[in-house]
Amino acid sequence: MALFTKFTASWVPLYRIKDSRYKLDTFDLQRFNGEKTEEATPKRKEEAKKKGQVAKSTDFSAVFVMMAAFYTLKLLGVSVYTELASYMTGIFSSLATTDFTINSVHILFLNLSLLLLKTVLPILLVILVISVAVNYMQVGFIFSTEALMPDFNKINPLSGFQRLFSKRSLVELLKAVFKVTIIGYFIYRFAVIQTADIPKLISMELIDSLKLAGSLTIDLAFQIIGVMMVLAAFDYFYQWWEHNQSLKMSKQEVKEEFKQTEGNPQIKGKIKEKQRAIAMRRMMQEIPKADVVVTNPTHLAIALKYDKNMSAPVVLAKGQDFLAERIKQVARENKVVVVENKPLARALYPVVEIGNIIPPELYQAVAEVLAYVYRLKKRLS
Repeated sequence: MALFTKFTASWVPLYRIKDSRYKLDTFDLQRFNGEKTEEATPKRKEEAKKKGQVAKSTDFSAVFVMMAAFYTLKLLGVSVYTELASYMTGIFSSLATTDFTINSVHILFLNLSLLLLKTVLPILLVILVISVAVNYMQVGFIFSTEALMPDFNKINPLSGFQRLFSKRSLVELLKAVFKVTIIGYFIYRFAVIQTADIPKLISMELIDSLKLAGSLTIDLAFQIIGVMMVLAAFDYFYQWWEHNQSLKMSKQEVKEEFKQTEGNPQIKGKIKEKQRAIAMRRMMQEIPKADVVVTNPTHLAIALKYDKNMSAPVVLAKGQDFLAERIKQVARENKVVVVENKPLARALYPVVEIGNIIPPELYQAVAEVLAYVYRLKKRLS
């Protein structure tokens, strides 16, 4: 009894007690129609993609670009240093003997440009290739000019204020604070570990100190890249989740899209009804041209026609039940012979569509019926 009382008490909020009777509250389910509870349809996702709205993590692209840049710099660092040192040595050694004219400055500028191409261009090309590849892996190939179209809402102070204090802005702020905290901790940790090596730079030769400083910088960069890669993976999954949430649709939107894509069911039903009516009229107009109507006798009726220009008899009309009676009525009104042949009618009806010739296995049976019809017409004439 106590269990029953506890169970019923838990349902009290759903009832109102009035005149010693329970009355169940009614809920208006229409109020839920506006809520974004449905997953985005393929059409909605395709439209968003055409507008450039895709799940994309800028952190994911940035971390791979940094990794490619520092790895390329590590591989080419010695050659880059050699080229720069050689150029600077040549420049400073020839300053005392060089006359600065327009031609000499022009040559100096060309040599500097060639040096930059030899040292910086390989790194820039690697960054460009990696950036394009990572973006393609995330979103595929997208060419959209809609993002370039002017949008006055972007310069609206009220809209900007709302975006500033939106949920997305808050999330981005928390992400930035978290990243700065984590990366700052790893920089501090690295500095503490390398404290003993940093004072050595003072007593080293320039080349050795540069090598040590470069090695420490590369090591620190790869540690930070490793941390950022983990954060970027989480950011990518968050961007994917947030993008799917933003594309969610209400039940009413799904219904409207279905109507636009598939057509209104009521309109489609009326169109099909009209199409059936038109097909019915055409079929009835063909019955007077038939040579014979084969019946079941009450459930099926198939109108056949054959002439010497045909490879085989053709079905002009067929129907069952009420339509079969209508076919027989039109046939009698137009003096078309009606022949009762149950086996042939049952064999013809399911396998031959209107306008098609009969199958070869029924040639013999149909030929016997047509022969009978021709003999009958000959006697009557």
